[in-house]
Amino acid sequence: MKALMALRPWLGVLTERRGRLLLGALLMLATLLSALGLLSLSGWFITATAVAALSASGYLDVFTPGGGIRLFAVSRTASRYLERLYNHDTILRLLADLRGRVFAGLVSLDARTLSRVRASQWLNRLTADIDTLDNLYLRLLAPPLVALVSVVAFALFAFVFLPAAGIVLLAILLPLGVFAMAGCAWWGWHASHRRVERQERLRVRAIEQVEGLAELTSYRALAAHRELWAREEQGLVEDQRRLGRRTAAGNLVVTLGIQLATLAVLLLGLTALREGQVSGPVMVMLALGTLAVSEGLGNLPMAFTQLGATVRAAERLNAQAELKTPLSGTPVEDEPSSSSGAAPSLVYRDVSVVHGERAVFSGLDLAIDPGQRIGIIGASGIGKSTLAQLAVRAFDPQGGCVEFNHQAIAGLAPDSLRARIGYLTQRSELFHDTLAVNLRMGDPDASDAELWDVLERVELKEWAETLPEGLATWVGEQGRQLSGGQARRVALARVMLRNSPLVILDEPLSGLDADTAAAVKETLDVWLAGRTVLLLGHDRQALPACDHCWRLMPGEQGSELV
Repeated sequence: MKALMALRPWLGVLTERRGRLLLGALLMLATLLSALGLLSLSGWFITATAVAALSASGYLDVFTPGGGIRLFAVSRTASRYLERLYNHDTILRLLADLRGRVFAGLVSLDARTLSRVRASQWLNRLTADIDTLDNLYLRLLAPPLVALVSVVAFALFAFVFLPAAGIVLLAILLPLGVFAMAGCAWWGWHASHRRVERQERLRVRAIEQVEGLAELTSYRALAAHRELWAREEQGLVEDQRRLGRRTAAGNLVVTLGIQLATLAVLLLGLTALREGQVSGPVMVMLALGTLAVSEGLGNLPMAFTQLGATVRAAERLNAQAELKTPLSGTPVEDEPSSSSGAAPSLVYRDVSVVHGERAVFSGLDLAIDPGQRIGIIGASGIGKSTLAQLAVRAFDPQGGCVEFNHQAIAGLAPDSLRARIGYLTQRSELFHDTLAVNLRMGDPDASDAELWDVLERVELKEWAETLPEGLATWVGEQGRQLSGGQARRVALARVMLRNSPLVILDEPLSGLDADTAAAVKETLDVWLAGRTVLLLGHDRQALPACDHCWRLMPGEQGSELV
């Protein structure tokens, strides 16, 4: 029971669409009751027809039961179609709700918190774990309730004609339903619970091998990695086979239980028929109706054998929801979320940052006055990008603080802070969409004229005019249709469209030839006027003009400015 508590938050999400879920459950019930009515009435009608043919009068009203059979046949088909269509639409809406919430939680985390788990594992949470939760309503909540209602309803129906039959049905089918749920859940718990982790590890191994194929081959570790992959795959296959066998055994028990109930009802009916308590058609109707109950109970073993997987997925998502970016300091009054405004100051006060066991900074001090351009140069891995990430609050320093316009950024809302910072990262992050869409990530309201203008500033207008569809040309996954220098300038143009008062440019001219770099430098010199600027690079010549340039050098306690 304690493990099932992990499902509580997600049950709360379900209640937000309780109207749709209730209607979906009613459609399930209508389908099952129509199946019960169809088989029961058909058994009565066939038997009554045979009895009438043997009787002296030979008369039977075929229109009423025939109409009932047609009604149940049509209603079963219609309700089944509507139930599948409606419930799957509801589940897709629920999954979209869940993914939106989980993703919103992820984007609120800082880089240090996100780095605790691999990117492939975060992706697995957003996809496989949330997909596993669709079992919660479609298989674990609605079907057992519908089956319970149908069993009780048919038992009461049988009780009207033959009280003993109704009692026997309840005595056999209710414990059978409990076994199909609790018994199968217990039996398949460990294998299904473990399967979630094994699936994730297998996906991680697959991504590692694809992305690191060159490194694995170079270090002759490919065979060892494949062996680990095969071991994970074998463990997953064994669990799936184990779950398959246990599901089949659960289905066997349920089927035998229903057959036993049917035989018991048939024997009671024969006894009652001999004693004149019921007619032959009623006896057959009750027996066939008992068989129809299998439609409600038959799917429970497979659903509840996988309960452990659903609970484990919920536990993992709950653990992710508890992750928070640590806050430091006292929150201060925030400013309006705007990308414009006067140039702010940016100050690093006694900042200390440790990555793993390595001290990146220890007691670092750096002040950038409003409208000032400061360049920071140094070797790769020395800590230049860490300065940028601290400014946008990708993570917080272990010691000291960073101030934006005389306010500690730990007390500013992340959205408000980042709206006032234009940040060009080392990587040119482009998405599989059109050139215009990628540019408008800097300013969603930018007109086509503004897009052409900014492309001209970064020396890309002539190239863009040669594209077959102009601004509507797709750039490919990660901008693969573009060269490295073109992708870099598209990313820079996006920052320029943002028009932020504080600009951070990390290697802004990387990938550019000398003539293009000189032209872009000249453009940036004009555009950066009046803004507060932090420039990061390996060499001063690779940066636009700046007021002061400092070099980061390795020190005993971490990198330091000299």
